Amino acid sequence: MNSVHDLGGMHNMGRVAVEENEPVFHTDWERLTFAMLFGTMGNGLINLDEFRHGIERMNPVHYLASRYYEHWLYTMEKNLLEKGHISPQELEARTKQYLERPEAPLPKRQDPALTERMLLVIREGAPTRKPVEAGPRFKVGDRVAMRNVHPYGHTRLARYVRGKRGVIAHVYDSYILPDTNAHGLGENPQYVYSVRFEARELWGDSAEPNEVVYFDAWESYLEPAE
Repeated sequence: MNSVHDLGGMHNMGRVAVEENEPVFHTDWERLTFAMLFGTMGNGLINLDEFRHGIERMNPVHYLASRYYEHWLYTMEKNLLEKGHISPQELEARTKQYLERPEAPLPKRQDPALTERMLLVIREGAPTRKPVEAGPRFKVGDRVAMRNVHPYGHTRLARYVRGKRGVIAHVYDSYILPDTNAHGLGENPQYVYSVRFEARELWGDSAEPNEVVYFDAWESYLEPAE
């Protein structure tokens, strides 16, 4: 998505502040927000690409000024509201309750089946591999160009590689296409490729010498290099 949310290769955004011995969670609400994701995605209320696209729809100023788990909270609220799983009135009432009584206990619900599913995801991950009938369009060694497109919605095609030329380094299996899955337009699985770029191709004269970048790209992001 063309916005501040795609920071790859952008200049003048300041240095990344690295916190020494950074904890996993800075506050209890961050821990709770992390747990909420398992309840929403684990029950199929939103998918991974909808989750990511919700963050991309944050106001740019809010996005840049907010903390990591605030992004998570925002996208869960937005997606659950848009899908009708919660109503604006319910959200407003519950928010008001905890603003007035922050010490009030949180509701609890036991769901052993969901707990077991989420433990399995933690242990084994949640792959989005999906088979397709046709074979891959490209093979290792093919020279390709990244499509120079600027979609309004969600995409994993970063701006810094658009229009750049590279070489196929590896052919993966086929996986769900985020560009459609984020918008309820189907999974549309495609082959994914690891594309090798010379750093100079991406960064020009400012590139470090003898450096390369590997970028994973869905098949529809690529076209044969002329």
